[in-house]
Formats: sequence, C-alpha cells, structure tokens
Amino acid sequence: MSDDRFDEPGPADPDRGYADFEFERRFFVRELPAELRDAPALIVQSYFLADDGYALRVRVQAGDTDVDLAEDTDPAEILRAHTADIDFAAVTVKGPAIGGTRYEAERELDPNIGVELVRRGGAPIVKVRYAVWLGADGWSIDVFGGANHPLVVAECERAGPVTGLQIPDFCVTEITDDRRFSNESLAMEPYSAWAPSFTAELAADGPVFRQDFGPNTHLRL
Repeated sequence: MSDDRFDEPGPADPDRGYADFEFERRFFVRELPAELRDAPALIVQSYFLADDGYALRVRVQAGDTDVDLAEDTDPAEILRAHTADIDFAAVTVKGPAIGGTRYEAERELDPNIGVELVRRGGAPIVKVRYAVWLGADGWSIDVFGGANHPLVVAECERAGPVTGLQIPDFCVTEITDDRRFSNESLAMEPYSAWAPSFTAELAADGPVFRQDFGPNTHLRL
C-alpha cells in the first residue's frame, strides 16, 4: 500500500537536482554582535549516530524563542521548559562534508514525535540560531549552550556551491572542513573539552579563509 508522504523522487531522479545536498561555508565567531540578535529559534537536537562524518539526527525547534544559554544549560531541562513552543521537528541523515558540500536528506516529523525521540536517546545539543541578512546572503549564527558554551558559529548556506562570498568582519577564521566543529562532533566531543588547544592553534597559525571558492570580499557591519 502506498503512502503519499514517501512518494518523492529518489536521489537518482534528475528532477531532484541538489535537493539532498547542502552547500555551506562555516566560520568561528568569538561573540555574536548584539545588533544581530534577531529572528531567534531555539534548537534542541540529538544525534543517534555520529561516526566518521556520517550522522543521524533528530531536531526539534521553537521559532521566535530566545534563551540565554550558559555552560550549565541542560538540553533536557530546556526541552521540558519549551515543549509547548516546539513548532518544527525533523529527522536528518548526513554524509561526510567535502569542500563545503555534504549529502543531507531531511524529512519532517510530527513535533510531538520529535520531542519524544530527542528526550529518549542520542547525544544532545542545545543552541539558539539567529537568522540575518548580510550583504548578498542569508546567514545563520548559532550560539551554543551546555558543554559547547561559549561557542558561536556563523554559516552561509546556498542552493549551490558558496562561491565569491562576502565574509562579515566578525568571522574570525573559516572552519568549513574542520570536522571538530560539526554538530555531530560537538555532541560527542564538546567544544569546552578542546577550546584551549584550539585557541592556542589559532594564535600560532592565524586565521585561514579558503580561496578555492573564488575571491572572498570583506563585509563590514
């Protein structure tokens, strides 16, 4: 018996195009500029698989919900406090990232089912995502809580390869292909555990911005 929810083009279908791929560039940020604290969404997500770049994730999200996150923030407590605000849930399968491109297949879930899945298993992450328009692109800026506090990551995602990017001046260095900063890695090895070594690495090597996506330009706020 057919279920229309699953009657979608397969990955080999040419009409699907890039539907199951994400194209993004990601950057380490020391602190979110106050003027960009707009259009927030609270996100709690749990990783049921995170191995060698492959991931299986369930995410629940509360739109228009801002929370002050700290190092002692408990994802489970945040989820309990905001269950009534959850308005979106999805299960996502990801493959390894290569050069800013990654296989990603996401399917929406009933929010109630998503909440129960996140509650019952996996390695959780809590963050608030702010959506802003900067230069020619929309950006997402994630502020993490709990064991990943005070990490802030900015990313620009497009429907195709992210070339010729205007990089905002609050971006300290590019982390597009640094697997340590992938969310599934952060769920297993939180930022707080290796932040001192990363800080020393950045001080010694200096910032790096990829040049193989075409010329970057500097964007001042």
